[in-house]
Amino acid sequence: LAAAARADATALRDLAEVRVRLLLDTLVDAGTALRDELALPPAGRMPADLVAPGVAAPAPRGTSRGRAAQDPALLDDLLALPRPHLLVDGYNVSKLAWPDQPLAEQRRRLTERLANLAGRTGAEVTCCFDGRDAGEHGTERSGPRGVRVLFSHGEIADDLLRRLVRAEPPGRVVVAVTSDRALGADLEAAGARVLPSATLLARLGRV
Repeated sequence: LAAAARADATALRDLAEVRVRLLLDTLVDAGTALRDELALPPAGRMPADLVAPGVAAPAPRGTSRGRAAQDPALLDDLLALPRPHLLVDGYNVSKLAWPDQPLAEQRRRLTERLANLAGRTGAEVTCCFDGRDAGEHGTERSGPRGVRVLFSHGEIADDLLRRLVRAEPPGRVVVAVTSDRALGADLEAAGARVLPSATLLARLGRV
């Protein structure tokens, strides 16, 4: 009887250990999956670092499902959210894609591809160029359907983009495309998600 009791106790202890181990493994796996989903950066700093004098460096901003800003799939994820607004730094994109083409041809190629993207995603799309050949109220009348084409007047296109981002209500998904670092920093500070021009071009290549 004593041997049987010891065997039962051992079995119960083993069962308890297996259950605890399974619970811990489940929690670890769930935490890992949640960290990947939220794209949380590695813990590079400790709490004491945040108490030290001086201005702490901003934490890296996570991206959708851990995607890099250079991944066209990130743009797909953002444009799949409710009522997104895609803002494009026109010549910054077109001069990267077609540097040998006249500006008018660059505009035509870019806006036509943006129109296809707008039709497929349902996103609001605005493309800004430095002021020239502008139509009424700064909107090019010949812009393709689904794309708002704006030309700056009395300001550069960068400032026009800054005003457009500031005009959006807090919480709306605003995606700005530019490889201008200074402009990108300003737009991100105003609440936009900024992606490089090459990311948009890679996406437009699949439209």
